[in-house]
Amino acid sequence: MLNREELPTADNSSNMNRVADGKQAIGTTLENLKAAVSGETGASAKYAAYAEAAEAANKKQAAKLFRAASAAEQVHIRLESDLVRAEEPDFANPTADAPAVPEIDLALIDAAYGEMYETSDMYPGFIAKAKEEGNDRAVMVFTKAKLAESVHAEMYLQAYNNLDALDDESYYMCPGCGYIHKGKDIKNCPICGAPSSVFKEF
Repeated sequence: MLNREELPTADNSSNMNRVADGKQAIGTTLENLKAAVSGETGASAKYAAYAEAAEAANKKQAAKLFRAASAAEQVHIRLESDLVRAEEPDFANPTADAPAVPEIDLALIDAAYGEMYETSDMYPGFIAKAKEEGNDRAVMVFTKAKLAESVHAEMYLQAYNNLDALDDESYYMCPGCGYIHKGKDIKNCPICGAPSSVFKEF
């Protein structure tokens, strides 16, 4: 993802449309925040399990990416659950069990599918509803997550295409929005502007 002259928002970005046959149910913004927390919790658990399997299969690059993505989903969970707790202080984050793990190549495709769903269906619908309700904080949080998920999908497909290549480059995850970058050639997060010095290496 390239840096722009200004950080991307739901209003200055052209890639915020929702697919015409969207499957995600859209409720109130509070309901959507809870749904997002639940979905991201499942994704984080799934990617953690996939990382362990990739490590065991000696697919270390895929394992690094899955670990980075699992941590990125935790960023989204934190941002979204904070907004839920602003309205419902007693809200408890859900938990998720680790799923069955397919072969590593199929795990990467499964992960890419999930991220594409979130960036093309779930989050655009949630963003539109938050805008309709005038909830600017939710719009911002959903937008950060949506943009990060599209990058995750791209990373998963790159890892799929290069599953058997020799590659030991690290991934770096932005703690402000969950953006993932491969390699050290980055100064600031293109989504939230955080300096690369705060990124977590995987």
